Amino acid sequence: MQWFNPVRWLDFKAVFGIPPIEWLYAAVAFVASYFILSGALRVCVARLGALSARTSTHFDDMIVDVLDRTHRLTIVMASLLIATEFVDLSSKWDSRISHLWFLVVGFQLALWVNHGVSVWTARRLDSAAVTAHNPVITTMMSWMLRALLWSVLLLAVLANMGVNITAFVASLGVGGVAVALAVQSILSDLFASLAIGLDKPFEIGDFIVFNDVAGSIEHIGLKTTRIRSLSGEQIVCSNTELLKNTIHNYKRMAERRIVFGFGVTYDTKPEQLRQVPQIVKTAVEAAGTTRFDRAHFKQFGESSLDFEVVYYVTDASFNLYMDIQQRINLDLMTALSERGMEFAFPTRTLYVVGNGATQAQPSTRNETTRPRIRAFGSPSASRNG
Repeated sequence: MQWFNPVRWLDFKAVFGIPPIEWLYAAVAFVASYFILSGALRVCVARLGALSARTSTHFDDMIVDVLDRTHRLTIVMASLLIATEFVDLSSKWDSRISHLWFLVVGFQLALWVNHGVSVWTARRLDSAAVTAHNPVITTMMSWMLRALLWSVLLLAVLANMGVNITAFVASLGVGGVAVALAVQSILSDLFASLAIGLDKPFEIGDFIVFNDVAGSIEHIGLKTTRIRSLSGEQIVCSNTELLKNTIHNYKRMAERRIVFGFGVTYDTKPEQLRQVPQIVKTAVEAAGTTRFDRAHFKQFGESSLDFEVVYYVTDASFNLYMDIQQRINLDLMTALSERGMEFAFPTRTLYVVGNGATQAQPSTRNETTRPRIRAFGSPSASRNG
């Protein structure tokens, strides 16, 4: 009986003309390479994480995060390619293995850069930094970097495999023109978004008014801008159409100019009328956050002696303006009443002719005139209420 000889068995060419001993060496090399690469990656991430914890910059934190997201398939493929060095392959496999190495390394580099762009974008769009960085520019830069990254990777892989990328790029240019013509509306909104990001006519949180739309900016996207209206619903507007309108941005109002008028009765004496401008000035200055401009006896009205007042609210808040105007109105009513002056209301005199005699009979309507208030540079009450 012939005894089993393992050395002779391992020298037998069993699979693809390669001795089993080489397959065994390749398997051992694959397992060893996988554990060595995985262990080296973990040690590198742990050391860099410990170093980044002692620094105040975010760049080293991003590197740790990127390395920690190394794809396991990359380690497996790299281990397999290392294992092929222990197998006696034909010469035609040399170029194929080099192409595979290029593909594996290039794919992993692209994944690292792509994740780095994602981390960078997320940090710039963070709520604490959104006021410092324009979200539109950040989003567009992120999109462009990703598109450039994967395009370069694709062209590099094709060039490495022997494909003539010059003709390929030329055909892509022709095809790009055709696609651009087909999606010109989308591209128009895209460039409008870029214009919003560069020119910054408004930002997230600004209160704007255009046409019959009034609301606060919630999101500025690559194609549309979302506005939260005063009545609660969300308005989605195309960036191109939005920029075609005249936009009133009330968030950037430095101060608000207010013009309002009121009238007193005709039986008010001149000495009392001379006191009114000072009364108004005192009421305006006492309201706070205001800058008094003028108060004048403007004209003789149909049923009142009319005054016009101009002042500035040094804060852009519409609610604050309404509080100040209410305080001024109440102070005026109190001060005028204390001095024996009354607000005018509409009156009309009727001349009745009858029996050869003419009688003048005054007729009044029990109406109280409302002070005529007009605020320049502020939205209407329906928009800001």
